[in-house]
This record gives sequence, structure tokens and C-alpha cells, in this order.
Amino acid sequence: MYEVAGQLADWIRSFDIAPFHIVKVQPHEVVIIENKITSYNNSKIPFIHEQPFINLNFCTKDESGVIIAGITSVMYCWGMLFVDILAVDEKHHKSGLDSKMLSHVENEAKKLVVKLAHLDTFDFQAKDLDIKHGYEVFGVLDNRPKGHKRYYMKKVLWW
Repeated sequence: MYEVAGQLADWIRSFDIAPFHIVKVQPHEVVIIENKITSYNNSKIPFIHEQPFINLNFCTKDESGVIIAGITSVMYCWGMLFVDILAVDEKHHKSGLDSKMLSHVENEAKKLVVKLAHLDTFDFQAKDLDIKHGYEVFGVLDNRPKGHKRYYMKKVLWW
């Protein structure tokens, strides 16, 4: 028993970088870490907006107020847009809502002088839609998840 405890203590100490200690981040500490990299980035390449991150999140509701489609994205730092999630209820997949949502967020981003949009998608998601909207693949992660691909895509919105 004492041998296992000693091994565990040695393992825990292996994460220490004297005089510092690596520990799990608490939820309220995440913003501190985010602020460190944001400040560093701004010191190297000044942001073009006073507010470095602006969420551009939209949804489509049916007549009873139920969300049937949504898109989440963020404009960040240097006039770039990251499209994180685009989801449409399966029964509305052929309705064109996905295309309308993507166009809407791109148009809203252009109002903020966003010049480049990027996103990622899996081979079983909406890669063809993204290509129809002018996105091009700039990277591929093969076999993740197993048997599938993850595509990293970008689109120039304007120069």
C-alpha cells in the first residue's frame, strides 16, 4: 500500500516545475488564461477592433417559437470569423435553412469588416454546403474519428 502511495506521490510531483505546480483549472480561472493569450497576441499584432471577440449567434424558430436551426460563430481580433456550429433539425435538412444561416452570419460579419471566415466540418456533415458557399479546404485530419475525415476550410469574404 505504501509503495503505491509513494509511486502516486512521485507521479504527482512529476508535474511540478519547481517552484510551480501544474493543477487543474477552475472554471472561473479560464478567463484569466484567455486574457493572457489575448493580451500577448494584441501586443504582437494589434487588434483591428476595440472589442476583440464578438459573438455572432443566430437561430431560426418555427411559428411556435421552437428553434429549428442555429449557427454560432465569433468574430475575433484581426477581422476573422470562426464558424463553430451550424445545426438544422434533420426534418428541415432539405429546406435551405443551412445555406440561409451561413449566408446570414457571413453578411453580419462583413458589417464588422471581417475579411476571412474559417470553419471545420466532418465528412459526414456539411462539407458540400461549405464548398457551395465558396469555402476551400486548407487542411485535413485523417481517420479522426476512425474511418472519417475532419476538414478545415476557409473563405475570403472580401479584400
